[in-house]
Amino acid sequence: MFDDENFDLENKKIRFDFKNLRESGVSWWTLILLKISPTHGIKRLSRELGVDTDFADKAHELFSKTEKIDIVPLKSGLRGFRLIINGSTALYFYQDGDHFVYDGFEVGKYEKGDITIFDRESFGAAKAITEKLR
Repeated sequence: MFDDENFDLENKKIRFDFKNLRESGVSWWTLILLKISPTHGIKRLSRELGVDTDFADKAHELFSKTEKIDIVPLKSGLRGFRLIINGSTALYFYQDGDHFVYDGFEVGKYEKGDITIFDRESFGAAKAITEKLR
């Protein structure tokens, strides 16, 4: 059939490795759909690989309408942060072991975030370690 082919998907060049997809157990119907209609083929491939496309679509719908996102560390003393969307909706996340968990939301008027938050916090530590290794 076909092994490698370039596609133009929304003005972005995408290359599918059909041989690898076939060897990975992707169905023939999905491979054909990728060839005929890449957009529908990618959605089918995602479902076949266990990706929840409905969840991704909802997240995309929310964030594509967003003009501004601020990240603000929590002042409560707990390790966490607020994700403030358009200055009016705050999503709260707290550290739970080696990851963060969602803890709810509030609405209201919020202050601006600090775009250097990643420079000061963990990324600053990572940068210092990297510089010592050089």
